[in-house]
Amino acid sequence: MDMNDSFYSSFALNEQIAKEVFDILPEGGPVMVIMDTNRNCLPSDPEQFSKLNIDESFLAELCSKIDDGVEPVVTQANDSSIVSTQLVAANTNCGYIFIILDQYSPESTLANIDIIEILLNQINLIAKLIKENHTLSELQKKHNTQCLNGQAILN
Repeated sequence: MDMNDSFYSSFALNEQIAKEVFDILPEGGPVMVIMDTNRNCLPSDPEQFSKLNIDESFLAELCSKIDDGVEPVVTQANDSSIVSTQLVAANTNCGYIFIILDQYSPESTLANIDIIEILLNQINLIAKLIKENHTLSELQKKHNTQCLNGQAILN
């Protein structure tokens, strides 16, 4: 993995995923948080996330459980249920996804876990597609550069 790939994976990819996913969340719906491997948080609604009073160190503890192989992690914090899993794109660990359901009991969360897992899988699919698009774009740039430099071999 080169330096550009590493930078892209840890920073820009999460921001692109957040932009795509957060834009389609319904108003008043769940709060979603994307946390990178350095524990930097991108909440879908920073104001609402702040009101939920969920400490980022609590989310970091959930990350440790995920790293230990527990997925998805389903837990309760204050009056909110939290479902979290790893965020992976094309063999790149991008961090973690948290879906925070305010005023959900553990029972109601578990009753809807299949739908929540589908959402988490779709977010990972979006991440994979964004990553593959970036890779294809980089390959196309390299190809175009080689053609401009006269390095293309004509058949």
